[in-house]
Amino acid sequence: MKLPARILTLALIVVPAVPALAAPTSLAAAASPVVVARYSFDTTTAGKVPDLSGKGAPLTVRAADRGAVRFVAAGTGRYVGLPVRCPATGVCPRALLEGTNDPELNPGTSNFRWGATINVSKAQLAGSSNIVQKGVATTESQWKMQVGETHGRAQCVVVGRGAATAYLVRSSVAVADGKWHKILCIRAGGSMAIYVDGVARGSVAVPAAMTILNDKPLRIGGPNFNTSSDMYHGYLDDVYATLG
Repeated sequence: MKLPARILTLALIVVPAVPALAAPTSLAAAASPVVVARYSFDTTTAGKVPDLSGKGAPLTVRAADRGAVRFVAAGTGRYVGLPVRCPATGVCPRALLEGTNDPELNPGTSNFRWGATINVSKAQLAGSSNIVQKGVATTESQWKMQVGETHGRAQCVVVGRGAATAYLVRSSVAVADGKWHKILCIRAGGSMAIYVDGVARGSVAVPAAMTILNDKPLRIGGPNFNTSSDMYHGYLDDVYATLG
């Protein structure tokens, strides 16, 4: 696991426009899972985090109220630190990483996996701390990974297009302990499962015909900059998604 050494800060840069809604292409029918996004945060190119899968778009840093994304050096690589949890009152520095509306991240009814390696303590949680997501629960559809504040458990969430029901599975173990954990969400057919450090820790039934398709960008570290946003205030690494 990566260990902290020094911290770099990437400044706010221009936010890319969101392309029009599009569905996955031939990958939806692939015989085996295909990596459609992977971000290690080890390098930046022209101020952006490159997608190592070769299929997605680079991540751009967005910030508000003097928030910043920290790139923490660890061995030969780096991991990301998001702004610390805000006090109950006052200005709250916020930051997140944003991709684009990549059509390969709209899985439709296909099998889909999304994962991340996280390090967060109970004191850093504020609401449902959103780690990675595409889409909004109240608009079109969504897939998401988060950590709940009450019990510090990892959660996977999906919402189907045109539906109001959110399907959520919580890990049976807490992950908000200040240690590194690998979290994996798997939507396959009529079920969704969550894994923590390679061990299955929960599952829930979901409609097999549920379609996940929206025109929102990929976001890491928070959903948006609304005053009630569930920002993630810990560390994270190795964010990825596979389709098929």
